[in-house]
Amino acid sequence: MGTMSAENGTDGVGRRDLIKRSAALGLISVPAMGFLSACASGGGDDRKKAGAGKKTAKNPLAVNETAPMEFVLFDGGFGKEYAEDAVKIYETNFPGAKTKFSATQKIQSTLQPRFNQGTPPDLIDNSGAEQMDMGVLVGKNQLADLTPLLDAPSYDDPSKKVRDTLRPGIVQMGQFDGEKVWILYYAYTVYGVWYSRKALASLDAEYPKTWDEMLAVCEKAKKKGIAGWTYAGKYPYYIPFSLYPMIGKVGGAEVLDAIDNLEPNAWKHPAVKACFEAYYELYRKGYVLKGTPGLDHIQSQTAWAKGKALFLPNGSWVENESANVIPADFDLAVSAPSGLDDGDKMPFGTLWASGGEPFVVPAKAANAPGGMEQLRIMLSEESSKNFTGKVKSLTAYNGGTDGVELTPGLTSGVAALELAGDNVVNPRLQDWYVQLQKEKIGVSGLGEMMAGRLTPAEAIKKIQGFADEAAKDSSVKHYKHQ
Repeated sequence: MGTMSAENGTDGVGRRDLIKRSAALGLISVPAMGFLSACASGGGDDRKKAGAGKKTAKNPLAVNETAPMEFVLFDGGFGKEYAEDAVKIYETNFPGAKTKFSATQKIQSTLQPRFNQGTPPDLIDNSGAEQMDMGVLVGKNQLADLTPLLDAPSYDDPSKKVRDTLRPGIVQMGQFDGEKVWILYYAYTVYGVWYSRKALASLDAEYPKTWDEMLAVCEKAKKKGIAGWTYAGKYPYYIPFSLYPMIGKVGGAEVLDAIDNLEPNAWKHPAVKACFEAYYELYRKGYVLKGTPGLDHIQSQTAWAKGKALFLPNGSWVENESANVIPADFDLAVSAPSGLDDGDKMPFGTLWASGGEPFVVPAKAANAPGGMEQLRIMLSEESSKNFTGKVKSLTAYNGGTDGVELTPGLTSGVAALELAGDNVVNPRLQDWYVQLQKEKIGVSGLGEMMAGRLTPAEAIKKIQGFADEAAKDSSVKHYKHQ
C-alpha cells in the first residue's frame, strides 16, 4: 500500500478524501482521447434504469432484486477487501442480482465520461488524486440525495434509522446547501500530529502542548541529529491537517468558518498570522527535515517512520499506508496540534476529525436503490468491524470497535477523540473548493512558505488573494456554513 505513486493517490485513503490527493490531477478536465476511449470501451451504455422492487422489512429501500448493481471503489490506502466483503453480503441478500465491482486509482478519467453519457455506476468511492470535484457534481445535479438511505432502518436494528447510528458530523459533511445529503463519508479520520512515543521518550520529552514547548522539543531533537518535522512537500495540503485545527484552537472555530465561507480578510485574522508565523519558525530554525519540499507523501512518511523526523501532519490512514515501514516498537500515536499559549480560545485537545472516503450514488444511476443498499450493508456493525480490523481506521458507524484488537495508532486516535470531546473542528474548504485548497492554498501558499520562499505575511496576502478570486468567480458554486 505504501508504494502508490504520487499521481495515483496521494492520499492513500481518506485523504483522499482529500485530499487526499495530488495537486492538479483531480481537477484537470478529461482529455478528448480519454473521452473517446471511454466511449469505445462501452463503460456502461447498456445499463437501463431498474424498476423498483418490493419494499419489505429486509429490503426497506425497495431494491429490485434482479437488477444489476455496479460499484466502483478508489483503490487507495484502505485497499479493496473491505468493499469486496460487503459486496458478497449484497450478493447473498439478492442472489438474483448480478454485481460488478471494480477498483481504480483513476476515478475521474474512468468515470467522468460515464457521467457525461448518463451511464454512471450505482455506487462510487470518489477519492484519490483523481477525485471528481464534489462541489461541481452537486452544483450540476449529478448526485442522488441520500436521505432515503439515512431514513431507512439501520442494518442491525430496525428501530434505529441509519442516520442515528452515525458518528458526529457525518450527515452534515454530506450536505452542501440545505437539508439534502449528497455524500456519505465512510471512513472516520482523525487528523493531527503523528509521532513515535518511543522516539519522544528517548529524548526524555513529552508531546508539546504550547508552541514554546514544541520549539524546545525540536531543538532537543536537532542536537541528536533528528529533524523536528517532515511532511508531504509535493502535496503541502497535508500541512493543514495540523495547522487548521491549530488556527481554530488559537482563534476559535469561527475563524475557520470565516475561511470556509470565503469572507473578506478571513485569512488576515490574528490567529492565522500567529499560526503561520509559528510554523515558519520550524523552517527558520532548521527543524524541518532537509529536502522535505521535494518529498511526496510516501517518502515523507517513510523518512519519519525511520526516525529521521519526530512529527508528521497526517490523517489516520497513515498507520495502514505506512505499515510496511513503521517499526514494530514504534508505538505510533497521534495528538491534537500544539497551541500557542494559554491565551488560546479553545483547550488543548482541539482536533480536526471528520469523514473520509466520500461515497456517492449518481443521480442517473441505473440502480440507485441498490447503490444505497450496498452502503446500508457497509454501515452495519459487521462490515464496520471488518473495515476497522483490516485497515486500522474507524468508520462512520458509531461503534464497531468492540472485540476488534485496536492498533497503537487507532487506540491513540480514539483517545484523542475522547480528549477532544466537543472541541472537534471540521474545516470544509477541501470539500467545497478542491482546487483552491489543494493547488492554491496548499502548493502555492503553504508549500512555498514552508520551503522558505515566502514569508508568513507574503503567504497570507497571496492566499487571501486566492480566496477573494474564488469568492468572485461566478463559475464556482459557493457554499456557506448554515
